Order: sequence, then C-alpha cells, then structure tokens
Amino acid sequence: MTERHIQIAQEPEADAILSNDDFALLIAMTLDQQYPMEHAFRGPRKIADRMGGFDIHAIAAADSDEFIALCSVPPAIHRFPKSMATRVQDIARHIIDNYDGVTAGIWTADNPSGKEVLKRLKALPGWGDQKARIFLALIGKQLGVAPYGWRSAAGAYGDKDSHRSIADVVDGESLLAVREFKKAEKAAAKAKAKS
Repeated sequence: MTERHIQIAQEPEADAILSNDDFALLIAMTLDQQYPMEHAFRGPRKIADRMGGFDIHAIAAADSDEFIALCSVPPAIHRFPKSMATRVQDIARHIIDNYDGVTAGIWTADNPSGKEVLKRLKALPGWGDQKARIFLALIGKQLGVAPYGWRSAAGAYGDKDSHRSIADVVDGESLLAVREFKKAEKAAAKAKAKS
C-alpha cells in the first residue's frame, strides 16, 4: 500500500489522523455539511484528543450523552454538535454491524464495483447521493481505491484535474481553487434563479 498523505484539514495533526485512519476520513466527510471544509475535517482530531485516540469500537460503545457532551466542548466538532455526535455513533455502529468494524470493507468486501461502493456509502446513516459520490471520488483520487467504474459512479466528482469538491483538495492552493469553484457555482445558481 502506498503511503497516504491527506492534506484537507490544513493542520498537520488532524491530517495525520485522516491519512492513517479510514474511519476518521469517513467521519470527517460526514461532518462536511453546512460547515467549512477544513474545519469539518478537523473533527476526528478533536474527538481523538478528547477520547485518547480515535477508535471505532470506543466511539460506538460510548454513552450517548457523554459522547454528545464531548463533541460539544468548544471548539465543537460541528456547528450542530448534538446531531453530528449522534450520527458519528450511528455510523460507527453501522460499520461494526455490517463490516466487522473495518471501514475499508465498504470499498473492499466482496470486490465491489464502483456502483456497489456508491450504494454502500449511500446506506450510511445521514449520507445522501452527493456526499457518497464525493467520498467515492475522494478515495479514488487520493487513496488509490479504484473499483471498476468508480469514476462513472462518482459522476462529475470523479473527473480528472477538476477542483469541484473536497476530493480534489491536496494542499492549500487546491483548497482555494475548490472554494472558488463552489463560489462560482452558487453565483451561477443564484443568477439562474433570478432569471
């Protein structure tokens, strides 16, 4: 396996967790909703610092109220820490129940196609089509996970040399490019709605 070097959180310690832990990367993607990208991807580090590590079994087994409190301590893991803490635990339990606690099983168990990986991602608690496609593109582009047809299943997010989503963030410069793309997309949508 090639060495992974994720640089989405733009913070060395947070990016190190994302680079070394598939579950942390999946949870960071979960938090990337109505919250700035790099802050969402720092969430797993905040949890790890408060729990003495980032362990899927410890997260799943934690008392729900205590886990919500831990996720809500400033700086919170998200602008909606209570609902996101619940989602994090739900996803941990889903992976334990369906993939024996091995997050990579989502994209490796039974040698799935890109279409099947997309289906499995969409089955995660709180995940929709767009989030699943972006994450499929992220693992395809940055982790070298290449199930048959993954680019097609990821849609436009799988395009080479694009700056469309978090899947394309590999450094500070590409983060700015993605942010500019999103800004332009929002402006175009706003202009279209007015016409």
